Amino acid sequence: MGACPTHIDVPRFIKKIASGNVMGSAKAILEANVLGASCSRVCPVEVLCEGSCVMHGRGEKAIEIGRLQRYAMETYYEAGGRLLLRERLERTERVACIGAGPASLACAAELRQQGFQVTIFDKRPLPGGLNTYGVAEYKLRTPDSLREVEMVRGLGVKFEARDVDAAELARMEHEFDAVFLGVGLGAMHRLAVEGAEAIGCGAAAVRAGVGVSAAAGISAAAGISAAAEIVDALEFIAGYKTGERLSVAPRVAVIGAGNTAIDAACAAKRLGAETVTIVYRRQRENISAFDFEYEHALKEGVEFLWSSLPVRIAESDDGILLECVAVEQDGTGGLEPIAGSEFAVECDVVIPAIGQSPLVELLSLVHGVAMERGRVVIDRTTGQTTNAKYFAGGDCVNGGREVVDAVADGKRAALGIAAAFVGREARRG
Repeated sequence: MGACPTHIDVPRFIKKIASGNVMGSAKAILEANVLGASCSRVCPVEVLCEGSCVMHGRGEKAIEIGRLQRYAMETYYEAGGRLLLRERLERTERVACIGAGPASLACAAELRQQGFQVTIFDKRPLPGGLNTYGVAEYKLRTPDSLREVEMVRGLGVKFEARDVDAAELARMEHEFDAVFLGVGLGAMHRLAVEGAEAIGCGAAAVRAGVGVSAAAGISAAAGISAAAEIVDALEFIAGYKTGERLSVAPRVAVIGAGNTAIDAACAAKRLGAETVTIVYRRQRENISAFDFEYEHALKEGVEFLWSSLPVRIAESDDGILLECVAVEQDGTGGLEPIAGSEFAVECDVVIPAIGQSPLVELLSLVHGVAMERGRVVIDRTTGQTTNAKYFAGGDCVNGGREVVDAVADGKRAALGIAAAFVGREARRG
């Protein structure tokens, strides 16, 4: 329980399964984590609940908590299970949640169960955030993400597909009693190597909604192979999950070695790529991806190039040359190019997966909300920002952690919002 950021009562829900009360098991999970189904699929259980299983101390294999949780939640949904309001009293206070990802969904569900009026705003047509658009399909399908969204909607939470700008924020400050910032992170960092912009026109068209075939036409018109494309990892995964991208060229290179890079590489293999190569500037022991993600990529047939730093992208007769140089670590932990070690990776598609940028431009519009290193500063016990009307949680606060961390942040902020209004009522009384 202590290893789970949402503190699911693991012994309780497993005991209910053992006694045949699977629906009761699911309800026990949902009491702590409204996104218990998606977390059962995407959580790194090996380093959380299962990593802390007492069976390890006995020299035995950990209980498969993630699979048991998934079984309970699948049974619950198949039986038509839904969330119920804990409080019958309807409160008048209105709360806006900006962003429709796991943090906002958890915040909205908890507030609605306490009778608050909640509206979630998101610029994308489908709610769910990274669960819907950014987690690899083999781990979490879009319909599974939307199933949880509908459960939250069933509580009476409203959803509006609307991009929030300065004018919208000003309106919210007047119309809502509190605002929760669950906006996550922004786009992937741009690939800052020579030649990337020349070939990036196809990817830019895809991001703008032109479509893969039209983007290929743009590239061809520019004198570049129609198959050549640079597209960031999150956009690539989103296209795969939503069905906008049904295929990929035969040779794919992914830059980076985090969990998103692994997801993009596996998605490329499943879309039909013949070769998928992850290019990483450091060694295997330095990757940020979890071990089980790395092992899965190997099983999918993904290849890895270690100590390889991309320095230039050039057009070839039939695609792209990703020019690299071998590097070694210097005495300060930095990387030094090895003289004469230049080589090129021949590919058709380059997928940068080198981290996401914070949404500084949007968050800077929020009056009185302090930020530090691109992250929103909050009170860790309540989720409240330096502007008392605003609360925050998820990736915009923690810099990009797991879905379960976002859920924990959202629920914590909801409890903080509720406590703030209860405190005001007590003072008035």
